[in-house]
Amino acid sequence: MSLFDKFEKTAALYNSLSEMGKNPFAVVMEEVLGPTRARIKGRETVLAGTHNYLGQTFEPKAIAAAKRALDEEGTGTTGSRFANGTFAGHKSLERALADYLGLNYCVVFSTGYVANLGAIAGLVDPSEDVVLIDADCHACIYDGCQLSGAETIRFRHNDPESLDKRLQRLDPKFKGKLVCIEGMYSMYGDIAPVKEFVDVAHKHGAYLLVDEAHSFGVYGAKGRGVCEAEGVMDKIDFYSGTFSKALAAIGGFVASNHPEAEYLRFSSRPYKFTASPSPATIASAHAALDNIALTPALKAKLWENARRLHAALTQFGLRLAAPPAPVISVLLPTKEEAFAAWNFLLDRGVYVNMAIPPGTPGKESLLRLAVSSAHSGDDIDRLVGAYGQMAEAFPSARVALAS
Repeated sequence: MSLFDKFEKTAALYNSLSEMGKNPFAVVMEEVLGPTRARIKGRETVLAGTHNYLGQTFEPKAIAAAKRALDEEGTGTTGSRFANGTFAGHKSLERALADYLGLNYCVVFSTGYVANLGAIAGLVDPSEDVVLIDADCHACIYDGCQLSGAETIRFRHNDPESLDKRLQRLDPKFKGKLVCIEGMYSMYGDIAPVKEFVDVAHKHGAYLLVDEAHSFGVYGAKGRGVCEAEGVMDKIDFYSGTFSKALAAIGGFVASNHPEAEYLRFSSRPYKFTASPSPATIASAHAALDNIALTPALKAKLWENARRLHAALTQFGLRLAAPPAPVISVLLPTKEEAFAAWNFLLDRGVYVNMAIPPGTPGKESLLRLAVSSAHSGDDIDRLVGAYGQMAEAFPSARVALAS
């Protein structure tokens, strides 16, 4: 027996993909040409798999803020938030995020992954609490549950009734109950019925955490996410998010109206024992936040692009996973066909994400397109053209028509 035996299946899959064509898990952006273009394998390619939803990667104000922070505060904090790694910029961004969301408290973490990891593990006591999670939750929520050591119960995806039944059956020994869902799920782009989950969770005295990583800045009148769109910002208990999507930086946060959320600074190991985000990262995220708050046209353009793409792909007869959203996923029956279709698109100058089991819901293989407000008319035309060709070349990606 070897420590490395567990890698055999993964290595076999990786090698087989490499033999069949370009490997979707080993893509190198040889030269970044802008928010929606890069050179891959020597070819200028439209980027439609980066989650740069509001096009902030090259926002001049964010770049200028990051440069100033580098000049004034250096390259890094060299410490955790719990020790020497909290600068004035970290506190200022926490206040700005809380104000933007209309919540009272906010704690910034080093990444969005770490934010959920730290929130769940910091909130629950494994000796007396339980966590209930949507079956399709992101890996960081599963890992947060594992780190917490608390009993974890899954309920059916986007099914408040399934959650209700599980809460009804809970052993009375559990004192605290935490429910975790997402606003927009990243694989399909489908939306949670957050209002219904709020009602069910609170009926049973449970707390609700909503991960809005992919919906922050994108949904709701002011871009506060699905919680805002459903009118429950003041009813959820914890709101988690990331800087790596709409804000085009690195970092994450947990916000709440519960003053006890501040205790995460003392109880959360991922907060206490990892380096804090660099001054430049914090500065660029803050500038991007200010920019999206003051520029609603960014969100409007994102949705214009998303609806146009979704309509075109629907017209081609492709099997789409969800209604129009900033994430548009095409379902394919096998990982081999997904891999071939991914290579087909890349050869035509289009980069999207490929996802295969076990990392997908329902053991589906899919190609995931992430829309950006920065996609130009020419970008959209190229995406539509490439997907149209793919629909012809891969009949298995199309919806079966009734005879």
